[in-house]
Amino acid sequence: MNPFKKASTIAALFLSFSYIAVAQENSKEAAPIPKEEKSVTHHSVVIDGKTINYTATAGALIVRNNIDEPVAFYGYTYYSKEGVTEVTKRPITFSFNGGPGTSSMWLHMGVMGPKRLLVNDPYDNGAGPYKLEDNQYSILDESDIVMMDPIGTGISRAIGKAKNETAWGVDGDIKSVGDFMKQFLIDNERLNSPRFILGESYGTMRSAGVSKYLQNAGFAFNGIILVSAVLDLRTLTFQDGDDISFVMNLPTYAATAWYHNKIPNKPTSLENYLKEARAFAEGAYTSALMKGSKISQDEKEAIAKKLSYFTGLSTSYILNGKLRITQGQFCQELLRDEHMTTGRIDSRYKGINQNLLSERTAYDPQSNALSPIYITSFLNYYYNELKVNKNLTYHTTANSLAGFKWDWKHNTSGFGDAATPNTAVDLADAMSKNPSLKILVLNGYYDLATPFYGIEYTFDHMGLEPKILANVQMKYYEAGHMMYTHPASGVAFKKDVANFIKANSNIK
Repeated sequence: MNPFKKASTIAALFLSFSYIAVAQENSKEAAPIPKEEKSVTHHSVVIDGKTINYTATAGALIVRNNIDEPVAFYGYTYYSKEGVTEVTKRPITFSFNGGPGTSSMWLHMGVMGPKRLLVNDPYDNGAGPYKLEDNQYSILDESDIVMMDPIGTGISRAIGKAKNETAWGVDGDIKSVGDFMKQFLIDNERLNSPRFILGESYGTMRSAGVSKYLQNAGFAFNGIILVSAVLDLRTLTFQDGDDISFVMNLPTYAATAWYHNKIPNKPTSLENYLKEARAFAEGAYTSALMKGSKISQDEKEAIAKKLSYFTGLSTSYILNGKLRITQGQFCQELLRDEHMTTGRIDSRYKGINQNLLSERTAYDPQSNALSPIYITSFLNYYYNELKVNKNLTYHTTANSLAGFKWDWKHNTSGFGDAATPNTAVDLADAMSKNPSLKILVLNGYYDLATPFYGIEYTFDHMGLEPKILANVQMKYYEAGHMMYTHPASGVAFKKDVANFIKANSNIK
């Protein structure tokens, strides 16, 4: 073949392939945009002896960016009380769980929605069938509720030119969640209703960030409810060379040891015992850890003895750990002689220790006890009672999705990406710009995932003006991360949240 003709043929083929590649890429960009999904059903629930008729709207909203391009198929369930003529007198509460990468299933089925899953707290639940009942802990009698599933969870996903990965990070998630809330308020004509946010776990970090994002966009909120809170991730990550997590966890170690009867001459009052633990944590324990290798042997042994009193662990174990015991080590060691391990999400839970030689716990007994019952019960409720399209797969977590990896960058300090994410600074900004913004923090004494002393420390170090700090309330429950699974705590949870919403709705 003529070399010029051959070259010409190759060039033509290359150009053809290029056109195909461009066409394929354009076809990806031009993928059909799904329509808004909406299943509307009508129900009633009895709460505190009163019958409430409500509409459940479950499906997905098409969220647009600032140039009106569709960017998200955003899943939600909206519970609205029927017969309300003045929405300015009816609060609305946006609610979500954390993870990051977790759907709102836990709050939905545990405390917020009109139906509640009965669980055998704090024990195993076995296989089904499981039972739902009218949820006496729901705030539906006081507020309409929007259960949100962030991108990659529930049926939510990026659409159009957008990508899931954009929302999988501290800042991208804040923007995505905030944009949904803005559009929902507009689309459902709720802009002038009293507005609240209720987030759990990582959802509290998100809530703090969203509060600033929406405040700066002109959307002020009445109140934020932080359930099992962490705003400064440094307080619980046990970073090498940083002692703060050991200090923050100590009072919860003490509560756990108290619950499992590992304290000699166990004090009668848990609250008084925890006051002692806090005082030791912020005083002698912090001072000892700050000395590092300069600490004397006598002081080290004295601190180890006191730590043994508060944690139920042996002094020899504590000395071997150089006075520093991580959460995983504590959970594995506390009940080792019983061949058991304690829960992280809720340290009242116990599970079989599968490896008595292991340094750290390998699983969470609380998660094993509750995950199967929550997942199957919620999916049954979602598809069969709320009538959501069964062709839409509900993802209880985003962890199984391709490409899921969280971007922890949150540039709020001069060290940029090197700084541990901390959205307390966002919340401080929102509270200072909106001095009427109220905060309710709900803490479980037996929560080792987000220890209560950590969030106390965080608020004490936010630099808030005294009159702004007075807007923060803290409540405590003798339960864990999901305190509402504990019946007595569920009753208190409802009372605390309902009173907070009533007190801060500005309804006259």
